[in-house]
This record gives sequence, C-alpha cells and structure tokens, in this order.
Amino acid sequence: MEVDHTKLRRLRQERALSIRELGEKAGVSTETIYSLEHGRREWAWPRTVRRLAQALEVEPKELMKGE
Repeated sequence: MEVDHTKLRRLRQERALSIRELGEKAGVSTETIYSLEHGRREWAWPRTVRRLAQALEVEPKELMKGE
C-alpha cells in the first residue's frame, strides 16, 4: 500500500506523538515510521497501515496517496 509521507507526519504531529511514541502505540518499528515519513519507503504492508491508522485514530485510507 502506498503511504503519503506528508499525511503520516502531519497526523502524527497533530497528535503530539514522537516517532517512538507512535511506534509503541501502533506496534510498528521506529525505523519503518521514519522511513515512511521521510520518503525512503513509499509502501507498507496493509497490516502496518492498519496499525498506524488505528494508533492515529483515522481510517487507513487517510494515510494513502491520492486520498
């Protein structure tokens, strides 16, 4: 699934979460979140996107490019 790095970063910052805090809350590695936010990776497994979305209290589609 193609993740929009600016949306991910904006949503995390709006919730005043550090990358580490989001990782702990979502059960996703900080390396993965950092890579997605900085455009080093544009895709993520569907399960990862669901976990991030749940931790950010949004629908998974809100993290996707083009939404």
